[in-house]
Amino acid sequence: MTHAPDPADDHWSAVAQDWADLWGTFTDPARRALLAATGTGPGTRLLDVGCGTGELLALAASAGAAVSGADASPGMVDRARAAAPGADVRVAPAEALPWPDGSVDVVTFVNVLALTDDHEAALAEAVRVLRPGGLLAVCGWAERETNDLAVVHAALAADDGEPVDPDEPEDPWHEEAPVRGVLTDAGLTVEHVEVVEVPWAVRDVDAVVRGVLLGEDAAGVAERGPVVRAAAEPFRAPDGGYRFRVAARLLVARTPAR
Repeated sequence: MTHAPDPADDHWSAVAQDWADLWGTFTDPARRALLAATGTGPGTRLLDVGCGTGELLALAASAGAAVSGADASPGMVDRARAAAPGADVRVAPAEALPWPDGSVDVVTFVNVLALTDDHEAALAEAVRVLRPGGLLAVCGWAERETNDLAVVHAALAADDGEPVDPDEPEDPWHEEAPVRGVLTDAGLTVEHVEVVEVPWAVRDVDAVVRGVLLGEDAAGVAERGPVVRAAAEPFRAPDGGYRFRVAARLLVARTPAR
């Protein structure tokens, strides 16, 4: 899915093409659920914060929406503009959106809000640019037991000498209640919650390694690739590809109708 990179260390521009190739359409089922839950259609003014390589923008535009996007990575913005020609896509962090007050109907954060430097500031900006009664959609990973890729990440952590404690509390961003809480604290009313299956299917183990180790240099891939290969083996399909069960949670909340 999409990210909110630090413009001072723009790792994401360097990996934008690989991101689009390996992960770009991965969360399309959740994106479609988001568009349905927000009623996005002809004339809807939608702003995707942390738009990455523009897959949500393209889907929303195909539904007739007037789309805008913000991402802190210039490389991601370039690809988003190519994916959604005519979209208003700008280089900007989530905490400082260059759009006027009350100028959009729907704001979306897809796997981005947890990665912002200041989620309270990012939500405040989202509320500012939304019209009264507008909708904010937040989509992110669900609990780790719904995510087969957690097995691979646990293997990498163990290889680094930092084994994952099975009793360790869940990341609060992966649970409904904490995310609902930050939305409520921002003055929003949650109206819709949905868990969507977004399986990651890749053609071979080399693609698994490239995807999991996205951004690693050649030495890092050579060192850590065997760990990924071994951990991915239980998820190999009969056709030689790999399929990982993953779920995303979508929450849609409304701003006050002033």
